[in-house]
Parts: sequence; structure tokens; C-alpha cells
Amino acid sequence: MDIVTGDNRHPVNVAVEAKRAEDFQLRLADAITRFAGSMMFVYLHAIGFALWMIFAEGNPWPTLTLVVSLEAIFLSTFVMIGQNRQAAYQQAKADHDFNQQELELKTNTQLTREIHVLTTELHRRLLGEQPAAEIPAGA
Repeated sequence: MDIVTGDNRHPVNVAVEAKRAEDFQLRLADAITRFAGSMMFVYLHAIGFALWMIFAEGNPWPTLTLVVSLEAIFLSTFVMIGQNRQAAYQQAKADHDFNQQELELKTNTQLTREIHVLTTELHRRLLGEQPAAEIPAGA
């Protein structure tokens, strides 16, 4: 959780949402994908195709096949847009998490070194012991 803003979302989520909110094309693709992935889309198509086959044409199959094929082409494009968006998000999140973990590792390593120095100094002062060999900086 971000202490300053109180936002408990991952920073990558915030950045991706802000980027998508700025681009009309991405917002439109999101809206179409959201609708195409709904049951309302299925119901409207089932009703529309049934009405078309019953009332619109005497031989609806050639035209209906063309319409359905074209729609499938566009819908598959929106599916790929969604997959690309998800892949980009996952990569951004993985990069962010890797950088955070590397920073934590460096911080923990530095803290461990400082604790070793303090412990060695404490032993020397309290027990009069000579310090053991120092931990090399690269260890």
C-alpha cells in the first residue's frame, strides 16, 4: 500500500491504467473487448442471426457467412490486442518486481555488513577480543 496516497494497487497497474486512459484507440479497444466478452454480446448475436435467417433473406447463408467471417476477423484482432496488452502488463510488472527485489537484496546485504561491523566492534569493546577476519565487500 502506498502510504502517501493510500492506494493499494500495484504501481504498474496505476501506470498502465493512466496510459490507457490517455489514448482514445486503447479505450475504444477496451470497450469493444469488454462488450464482445459479455453474455449480452452472445444473446444479441443469437437473436440477430436467428432473425436474419428467418426474415431477412430467402437464402441467408452466403451473406450471413460473409458477415460472420468478417466479424470473426475483427473480434480475433481485439482478442490479440487484449493478449498483447496483458503480455505488456505482465512484463512491466515483472520488471518492476525484479527491480524492487534487487533493491531489497542490496539493502539487506548492506544492513548485514553493517550489523557485522557493529557486532565485531561490540565484541572488541566489551570482551576485548580482536575482530575476526572482515567479510569481503563482494561477499
